[in-house]
Amino acid sequence: MCMRSVQVSKPRAPFEIVERDIPEPGRMQVRIKVQACGICHSDSFTKEGLFPGIQYPRVPGHEIAGVIDMVGRDVTATEWKAGQRVAVGWHGGHCGHCESCRRGDFITCRYLQVPGIAYDGGYADYMIAPTEALTIIPDELSATDAAPLMCAGITTYNALRNSGARAGDIVAILGIGGLGHLGVQFAAKMGFRTIAIARGKNEEELVKKLGARLYIDNRSQNAVEELNKLGGAKVILATVPSGKAMSEILGGLAANGKLVIIGASDQPIEVPPILFVLGRRSLVGWPSGTSIDSQDTLSFSVLSGVRSMNEVFPLERAAEAYELMMSGKARFRCVLTTGN
Repeated sequence: MCMRSVQVSKPRAPFEIVERDIPEPGRMQVRIKVQACGICHSDSFTKEGLFPGIQYPRVPGHEIAGVIDMVGRDVTATEWKAGQRVAVGWHGGHCGHCESCRRGDFITCRYLQVPGIAYDGGYADYMIAPTEALTIIPDELSATDAAPLMCAGITTYNALRNSGARAGDIVAILGIGGLGHLGVQFAAKMGFRTIAIARGKNEEELVKKLGARLYIDNRSQNAVEELNKLGGAKVILATVPSGKAMSEILGGLAANGKLVIIGASDQPIEVPPILFVLGRRSLVGWPSGTSIDSQDTLSFSVLSGVRSMNEVFPLERAAEAYELMMSGKARFRCVLTTGN
């Protein structure tokens, strides 16, 4: 039997739709009938060959939601079984402690289990995943609801809940895109005094509906001055892929404030030492999390009503959806569906 897959044959090659044999799960693996797969900016690691050691051809996709179709021979029914709704996300490769992580060679990290990078991902009708990467999808979430939460969702939720901010603290979300629109929702539902920062007046009505107490138009207002009028931010969650934008917002941190970076950028961040020394401020990065963190993200989303805003495309239009995401014009996450 054959299935459709959208693969990249080599770095910087175009997406191509191919037919492959439906794979068989290994001993501690399951086969998932993919129903939805989010398109993430990190898929460019595979598309552009930005991670060393990726074996091509490779099927991208690490925001996956579907149904277990078959289990490996050593997977017991008390753990996982056919018919269960499951999700798989960016899992592993961020421990920071093993030798591979220390030298920046994440592809050889023994904890790296990211679909679409270490093995074929969710731009396909079926995929194979290790059992330790699985997360149960609550009944209240559809496949298209759950998929984007497996990277964009867990990254923003996990960063905020580990930021040190408490209910009532001022938390600013820098950038209102695929990550930022989720960050605003999570921050508001966690009880933070949530401030959204973006460029242009068009975002104000939306972010306030999502839970922001205040919107700062960084095009017509000085965001640092506006934050300082309020006493400064306990946490600024930087979702924008711009080192320059992050550098410019640092002055808006309160004493003991923290800039938490989740937006990937190859631009340096310029840090004024006096600002950080005198105010005991800090700058940290945050990756995604484990399958347990993914489960927490889905559970919190159900309880609080947090949902990703998605543009949905059939699998055959993967290239179009990817380009829309990369252009920054998606509102706000692009999700592929298979019809399964």
